[in-house]
Amino acid sequence: MALRLTVLSFLISLSACLPPQVRAQARYTLTGLVRAANNAEALPGATISVPALGLGATTGEDGTYSLSLPAGRYQVVASFIGYESQSRDINLTRNQRLAFQLPEAGNQLGEVVIEGSGTLEQKLQTTQMSVERLTAREAKLLPALFGEVDILKTLQLKPGVQNGGEGTSGLFVRGGSADQNLVLLDDALVYNPSHLFGLFSVFNPDAVQSVDLYKGGFPAQYGGRLSSVVDVKLRPGNPEKFTASGGLGLISSRLTLEGPLQKGKGAFLISGRRTYFDVFTRQINRLNEDDPDYNPIPDYYFYDFNAKANYKLGDKDEVFLTGYLGNDKFGFNSQNGFNFDFNWGNTVASLRWNHVFNPRLFLNTSASLTKYRYQISNKLDQFAFNLSSDIRDLTLRSDLDYTPNNRHTLRFGVTATQHRFGTGRLQAGSQDGSVNFGSDITYNGTEAALYASDIYKPSEKLQLEYGLRLSGFQSGSDAYGGLEPRAAARYSLTPNLSVKGSYALMYQYVHLVTNTGASLPTDIWYPSRKSVQPQRSQQVAAGVSWLLGDGRYLITNEVYYKWAQRQIDFKDGAQLFVNPDLDAEFLFGRGWAYGNEVYLEKKQGRTTGWIGYTLAWSKRQFPPQRGTSGINNGKPFYPTYDRRHNLTVVGLHQLTERLSLTGSFVYTTGNATTLPAGRFAVQDVFGDDLAAVPIYPDRNSYRLAPYHRLDLGVVWKLKPNRWFLESDLTFSAYNAYNRRNPYFVYFDQVRSGEDGPVTSYRARQVSLFPVIPAVTYNFKF
Repeated sequence: MALRLTVLSFLISLSACLPPQVRAQARYTLTGLVRAANNAEALPGATISVPALGLGATTGEDGTYSLSLPAGRYQVVASFIGYESQSRDINLTRNQRLAFQLPEAGNQLGEVVIEGSGTLEQKLQTTQMSVERLTAREAKLLPALFGEVDILKTLQLKPGVQNGGEGTSGLFVRGGSADQNLVLLDDALVYNPSHLFGLFSVFNPDAVQSVDLYKGGFPAQYGGRLSSVVDVKLRPGNPEKFTASGGLGLISSRLTLEGPLQKGKGAFLISGRRTYFDVFTRQINRLNEDDPDYNPIPDYYFYDFNAKANYKLGDKDEVFLTGYLGNDKFGFNSQNGFNFDFNWGNTVASLRWNHVFNPRLFLNTSASLTKYRYQISNKLDQFAFNLSSDIRDLTLRSDLDYTPNNRHTLRFGVTATQHRFGTGRLQAGSQDGSVNFGSDITYNGTEAALYASDIYKPSEKLQLEYGLRLSGFQSGSDAYGGLEPRAAARYSLTPNLSVKGSYALMYQYVHLVTNTGASLPTDIWYPSRKSVQPQRSQQVAAGVSWLLGDGRYLITNEVYYKWAQRQIDFKDGAQLFVNPDLDAEFLFGRGWAYGNEVYLEKKQGRTTGWIGYTLAWSKRQFPPQRGTSGINNGKPFYPTYDRRHNLTVVGLHQLTERLSLTGSFVYTTGNATTLPAGRFAVQDVFGDDLAAVPIYPDRNSYRLAPYHRLDLGVVWKLKPNRWFLESDLTFSAYNAYNRRNPYFVYFDQVRSGEDGPVTSYRARQVSLFPVIPAVTYNFKF
């Protein structure tokens, strides 16, 4: 026995002295969890790397990771955007667990120098290109309209993302329209991500953990839209202790409660937000209700409510429940009996089950409900009118992640969605019931997809990501489908320089029917059916990423080309509402877009931020069809959201441990628009009733004035006290130099004298927002 122990001890000692390439025959699995140090929340998308081997992994949605490594001593580094990186030394001689708790980047400043978060290295090494990640913590530092932080507005500061103009939050990504963005909240679809006529998004920043924006090279698990994916993840809640946080602003207040359901087992988060425009407008209207000449101010407010809970059923099973409810209410009640009410909003619920078969095999299965609806109610004297539309989805999804070794990361999945489209519900009639009529137009559709993908690393310099998605859609007897290949590659020329390329084909089976002349979001989602075939697009992109200044700066340059088929618009005079044959109103064409995006980012030091510049073109063409001359007589034209130049500069500077300065500057080419080139006079046969008829040139052949704006902000962290663990005052100035950016242009008549004839027309510009100062008080206790 003693001899056996001596021999075994000798072999173990000998193995420790063997060179790494010999010891590499023995491999073990390193697993663990990455959390935030301040609230113990899991950090999905964090990077775990072993620099000595050039290996790494990212954490899943529950913050867990898995790495297969040869036996030996290594330094393991964990990093995540907005947090301090952390390293640990391990001696791997068996399967082992290693957990990390990362402090926020601003919490341990010392000499007020924020050390590397590792995110720039991650962007350099990943195969995925055309991706931007944003945390709510970063967004909250930037100045915002009325002091209200908005996630989608912050995404508009990234290259390749255009805004829809002053007063909108729609995203127009690489030449695509706003309805071509797939917006997900914890894997559940959100159809209308906007509040307040597009000024704010529905995402409460206090409840959001991170946002990933995919502009191209889409992974195979995403589908159903052509232009981008906005993947929003909510915070899981603090599993260690109960906390409350919130803020008081000029137009809204918010409150978030979170804490453990059972220590070590689960946590919850509840967050709510409400504006109070209506509180002031009702008081003003009440004070003037006796004035017969007073025009009441419309009544408006919005609210949203987020909730999330997670609970561990055992060592291998965990469930997550997410809910969202938001609504906008607009009302106008005049003194002459005219009443107008308009409501719209989203309801989202999802339940996800995560099962761990082993450290290399994970299963996520979820069921979700999504509903978007709007309703317009109109009453004049004894006549009432009600128009509504909605879309409801029931979705089942299952994703399997398998990491057989460090060279392959496999993912398989299947998803199925049952759509119900309420394209037009009309009820109208008199109050006494003598006149009453209505209609209800509803369609059903089933959308399904099956996908498989692999991230393959054949060498240290080369990494590939490829996949295939099979998608289909059926509505009644009409069915469509197609294969959607995806591919991406990254090759490292040097440790600090890599080149990338990607290709993606996408199908879109549901379409947004928009009344472009309406100022309210009266949008109708419509299925592919009969002659309305699914939209399709292909995109190729290539780029280079260069890490400079000892890893402090990252420069990326990407070029892309996208071409799309079966793009949809409407013929002149189209009847969009309560139309049982809406298919006949569509026109179909093609589109293409191309451009170059340059991006410089700095994540370390007292001064951080980014500079982005995009040079881009976007065009569409609708040839003659269905007895019409098409659009623009069949000639190509620029859509409204085409922008030639787009420059954004974002800076954050830490003056002291408690005082930060922030600023952002935006410059874009003006909107493409159609304005009359002249007018000709028309009279009746008696020489009376002189009228000026406008003469219109090609569609969108004019440009509004360029849009540019400077926003400034100051964040002052207050000292902790017995009531508040953290609190700050955020001062901001939106449009600091009071630029009058164009919202739209109209024409005024110019007369020769007060009552003389019209001699000419003068263009007038309407602008929305002057300089707007704001202050917000944020707290946590």
